[in-house]
Amino acid sequence: MELFFLSGVILFAFIASLSVVFLLYHKSYASHPNLPRGKMGLPFIGESLEYLSTGRKGHPEKFIYDRMAKFSSEVFKTSIFGEPVVVMCNTAGNKFLYSNENKLVTAWWPSSVNKIFPSSLQTSSNEESKKMRKMLPNFMKPEALQRYIGIMDTIARRHFEAGWEGKQEVTVFPLAKNYTFWLACRLFLSIEDPKHVAKFADPFTVLASGILSIPIDLPGTPFNRAIKASNLIRKELRAIIKQRKIDLAENKASPTQDILSHMLLASDENGQFMAEMDIADKILGLLIGGHDTASAAVTFVVKYLAELPEIYNEVLKEQMEIAKSKEPGELLNWDDIQKMRYSWNVACEVMRLAPPLQGAFREAINDFVFAGFSIPKGWKLYWSANSTHRNPEYFPEPEKFDPSRFEGNGPRPYSYVPFGGGPRMCPGKEYARLEILVFMHNVVKRFNWEKLLPDEKIIVNPMPIPAKGLPVRLIPHIV
Repeated sequence: MELFFLSGVILFAFIASLSVVFLLYHKSYASHPNLPRGKMGLPFIGESLEYLSTGRKGHPEKFIYDRMAKFSSEVFKTSIFGEPVVVMCNTAGNKFLYSNENKLVTAWWPSSVNKIFPSSLQTSSNEESKKMRKMLPNFMKPEALQRYIGIMDTIARRHFEAGWEGKQEVTVFPLAKNYTFWLACRLFLSIEDPKHVAKFADPFTVLASGILSIPIDLPGTPFNRAIKASNLIRKELRAIIKQRKIDLAENKASPTQDILSHMLLASDENGQFMAEMDIADKILGLLIGGHDTASAAVTFVVKYLAELPEIYNEVLKEQMEIAKSKEPGELLNWDDIQKMRYSWNVACEVMRLAPPLQGAFREAINDFVFAGFSIPKGWKLYWSANSTHRNPEYFPEPEKFDPSRFEGNGPRPYSYVPFGGGPRMCPGKEYARLEILVFMHNVVKRFNWEKLLPDEKIIVNPMPIPAKGLPVRLIPHIV
């Protein structure tokens, strides 16, 4: 009887949500007859399943390009995560969204994000993001990051000694996650003990795969698993926060040693300090942003260097010149990073073909017109990296791997967007550049490698990853 009653409640709620979505859509259509072309898919679910499944099948661009071909190369409408969505498909769309931040559009995340980060519900995800963006520049600008390069190199050396050296075969993606997560823990929380880092590394994988999922909180769903993982990580973070408070009070920790100390000591205009739960959520978000996308990027660097020996040889030549200029045991510094121009062009081309950030959502805060179409207030907008990254208009022979695209003035403005753009460009862009280049330096000066699965499938969930984690055979350089 209870099960029957529960099923009835769920069905009623589902039907109610369908009614709300369809009422909103038809109201918008009635008052805005000139909506972009497109289809809205199934009730409530919309085209979410196809949007997610094309990524999991390894072709995230297919969802976008099929609709660009059918409806418009500029803009089309769809429904994703229970919301009417307008997808912008070219540089004009990217420029429009990036330049109208907080004028016509504002940041938006699916409800799954707000439910996983409960402190954002007290204000809004957008307000929380604004607070973080005020806080981060002191740590993420290039002049501040310069002092972290030696720490990054130290962590990288320890990582390769522990996980790569002495092994004939390794699986790259789990090791890449270990490297970037270890680095994020060290620089954001001053935690570098591998055992402590490992304690909550695995739940991050579960959390990352469920953040952008259909928000059905039933046992076994990706969303339900993500909520449980976030609670587990948050519990561990709160223990770290409590200990840091004690250490700061007893002068055992420095007020400027990392982002955690800064958050604990920063107050707002009313002299109020952040609650522990708020800090835990913000650190949680930073740890996700600070390691997940970068781990995908370095994994694909390894993939493409294995497939393209001529590119690998050029990267090796550049990195060995830097290595030979160092004294034994001397760590990398800012000048060394500035010499890695070709290596960074290679990394940029990797992120063009396999963008870690597939795109992002905005919300229309006013009615407006784009490309001759009406966009209603409240509708969501989505920009897609793949829609421009693989467009031959912006990148001739888009499937060809060509690092020279990034020489001189580089690609056309708003066509290359792995870090977003405008006021909401990823604040960790320079941090990501450093951790990717430090990884490249350390891996190529130690090894060459061969892929063990030549035709390994790529899946996107929610970022691109090799289906089997990219197993490779290591070929150590002969000293």
